[in-house]
Amino acid sequence: MIDKNEVVELMKKLIAIPSSYFEEKEIMAFVKGWFESNNMQPFIHEYHEKKITGHQGQNIVLDLDGGQPGPTICINGHLDTVLLCKGWTADPYAGTVEGDRIFGLGALDMKSGCAATMLALKAFHGNHSGFKGKIIATYVSVEEGPYGMGTNALIEDGIIHNVDFSIVTEPSAGFTQQPFPTICLGARGGYGLEIELFGKASHAATPQNGKSAALDASKIVCELENVEYLRDDHLGTGAACVVAVESDGGACSVPDYAKIKLFWHIVVGEDETTIEKEIIRAIERAGIQCQYKINFREAPSEGSKGFMPYTVDEEEPMVKSFMDSVVRVCGAEPKKAYFQSIGDFNYLGSRVNAPVVIFGAEGDNFHSHDEYATISSILKTAEVVYDFLEKNLT
Repeated sequence: MIDKNEVVELMKKLIAIPSSYFEEKEIMAFVKGWFESNNMQPFIHEYHEKKITGHQGQNIVLDLDGGQPGPTICINGHLDTVLLCKGWTADPYAGTVEGDRIFGLGALDMKSGCAATMLALKAFHGNHSGFKGKIIATYVSVEEGPYGMGTNALIEDGIIHNVDFSIVTEPSAGFTQQPFPTICLGARGGYGLEIELFGKASHAATPQNGKSAALDASKIVCELENVEYLRDDHLGTGAACVVAVESDGGACSVPDYAKIKLFWHIVVGEDETTIEKEIIRAIERAGIQCQYKINFREAPSEGSKGFMPYTVDEEEPMVKSFMDSVVRVCGAEPKKAYFQSIGDFNYLGSRVNAPVVIFGAEGDNFHSHDEYATISSILKTAEVVYDFLEKNLT
């Protein structure tokens, strides 16, 4: 049905196309053409993010209607990659194969998952001219870039609607550093934000005459180590990460301005309000002199301001059915995990009102040099998706 050679051939073609975020048109054209060559008719969904980036992006959408009543299954994956970093010892665009490993930029994150679902859909479409329900397969842009723009546009433009279950083939085993098969049943969410501090300048020889925004920023940063996080039984706790501190008093002055930039991961039950309350508590403990302002990252829309956390009930019928497919194909119970960072699965899990599972390949070095995925786990991912579709739609 699906064999190793098909996996390697498709992965090599995907890896050979540079597709860093904002630069995805070539790979979108390839994926559209690949489906067309296999007698399926996807369409290009175009969107224009006008408010902040001005980016005009594309997604590929394959809408397969079985012609009979049944569930709607959404399959989601991103075709973009992070920017190329230094340190590669293999050609990042060659798809070099060494044993069970295939190397390349995006090989694991997540051309592995896209290849798996493309091959699963090819096999399913070839074997089932009619079926129950509908499949909406989405291959999106700018997941690695800001705001999850591709999937956000699909939701806001009504392309994804009335979905009963979503499968995101991000590399769950690779991300969690667990053996394949691993299934993620939820994910933490997160917000980008900043704290601005407004002080009073003075000569550095008499700092007591000023109010140092830099000093107060350092006090707040220290107090952020003492946040009392809400604990979730599955997701654990959130985390406030200081990603930058900016301040400059020039050659010999007390700085009157500083900025603390944060990314704050959250669990179910936390949101903008709880984050702001914890920051205010930290500021009060710090005993600062400066005035301050808390700003959440400006976003294209209300829905894309942050990534909300979610979990799914493993007893939910389609979740159980998916795990049964993993057992049938892999001969082992999947390890259950929860993703610790953010992705398009957050939008699907919190805005589409349907369960979402994350299931994909094993490998290593995502967002780094010499990234790879294992060919065997890509093949098994494809077979699991095929088995699930066949058991639920035929």
